[in-house]
Amino acid sequence: MISRTRTGPVGVGIIGAGTISLEYLTNLTSFPDVAVHIIGDLVPEAAQQRAEDFAIPASGTAQDVLDHPDVELVINLTIPVAHAEVSRSIVAVGKHVWTEKPITTAPADATELLATANEHGVRVGGAPDTVLGAGIQTALRTLRDGQVGTPTSALTLFQSPGPEDWHPNPAFLFQEGAGPLYDIAPYYATTLALALGPVTSVSAAGSRAREQRTIGSGPKAGESFEVTVPTQVAALLRFESGHNATVLLSFDSPHTRVGFVEVYGTDATLAFPDPNVFDGGSALTAYRGEQATVVPASGATTGRGLGVLEMARAIRAGVPHRAQGEIAAHVLDIMVAIETAVSRGQTVEVTSSFTEVEPMPADFDPYAATL
Repeated sequence: MISRTRTGPVGVGIIGAGTISLEYLTNLTSFPDVAVHIIGDLVPEAAQQRAEDFAIPASGTAQDVLDHPDVELVINLTIPVAHAEVSRSIVAVGKHVWTEKPITTAPADATELLATANEHGVRVGGAPDTVLGAGIQTALRTLRDGQVGTPTSALTLFQSPGPEDWHPNPAFLFQEGAGPLYDIAPYYATTLALALGPVTSVSAAGSRAREQRTIGSGPKAGESFEVTVPTQVAALLRFESGHNATVLLSFDSPHTRVGFVEVYGTDATLAFPDPNVFDGGSALTAYRGEQATVVPASGATTGRGLGVLEMARAIRAGVPHRAQGEIAAHVLDIMVAIETAVSRGQTVEVTSSFTEVEPMPADFDPYAATL
């Protein structure tokens, strides 16, 4: 069990030395308010290489990370199917956990994880932390300032021909656990939840343009693979607040249009930046107005690891962190409900909820030493 009286930078360990660890380590090793002590992996040699590349003092297995006395918060960068088991092991030894998306692959596992963390007095945080970047946070502050009037509805769009032209091994993106729903929706659903609050029910329809696709690049170019999930999903979300949002996610569009998030209010429309990046300005169009006013982004744009840093500072301050596990679990519930609504052709309730959080301050500086 970690001490609750520690001061100074928060001790961090990482489990998972895959590709995504590069961006996390690049950023975390430059933030003075966290100290990365160790990285572990199923392949200790991979962890050792990452440790050497970023001057991390220790490396080893996942158990070595859990046993490290200076680690207070563990970042779970394992594959999605391992998220639940690894995160449970982290909270069971009294350490906080930050997990890449999704929080787990099944809602029941997410519920169990949050309950176990609560029993041990530790926190769960979850990706995506792109929504903590300057772009989305500036849009949220604009929304909270009342500049759209009373929000009423929202529209989000992600449309592309699909990733098979550029991805060298894209088959997994068209099979169970992926598709545009599970691959893309976390960014958009998290943004909508932060903007409009918890979702209570969803209706949805899905389709599949082709039963097979062909790899367009890399050593497997020309090979075909089966498509087993809907490659276009259209959903209607209903919120506790009475708002509603339309969501379209497609790998079937002949053209590309991504990063489209608009919130409509009684006084204006607010166009958000792409929720899959950390930066980007917003655009505010007054009721019946013809010209949009650009709202420049203000805040942090550092990349992955920003959520870990915000969580670390909140731990030291004894205040709630923003990318809470309850939000990540709620977003998972939304995606599962959409999938169920597509398969059953009926409205599906979402029973989980979360406590809404305030936007980050515009002057949040990742490179300031505050602890």
